[in-house]
Amino acid sequence: MEKTLHIDTNSRDQMIDITSQIEHWLKDVGAADGIVIASSLHTTAGITVNENADPDVKTDFLRRLDEVYPWEQELDRHAEGNTAAHLKTSTVGHAQTLIISNGQLVLGTWQGVYFCEFDGPRKNRKIHLKVISS
Repeated sequence: MEKTLHIDTNSRDQMIDITSQIEHWLKDVGAADGIVIASSLHTTAGITVNENADPDVKTDFLRRLDEVYPWEQELDRHAEGNTAAHLKTSTVGHAQTLIISNGQLVLGTWQGVYFCEFDGPRKNRKIHLKVISS
């Protein structure tokens, strides 16, 4: 079972909660137990699991990544000028493996799955999902 989610982003750095989209798809396909892999198909956007209760966590997360990887760097040689986005994606990771039990994602009380945009805004960002049943 596979599916590609399509997402539009509206700022350079953005974290979008995709938990419900994944859960709806798992329900639609009748996935019961196993794992689902969520993979960003971009070198400047990643996937992470983090707190989904306090919106300030997303703000702090993106601010701290900007501190570590500032956007403008005179010594960067990458012609597109988005080296910071590539570094952020490599730090966060492009994919997450998530457990499915009884048709539901196994996440902690405060956890959500996030698509992390680091080079937006962009149209038609892709996240590929694949279920491996047990």
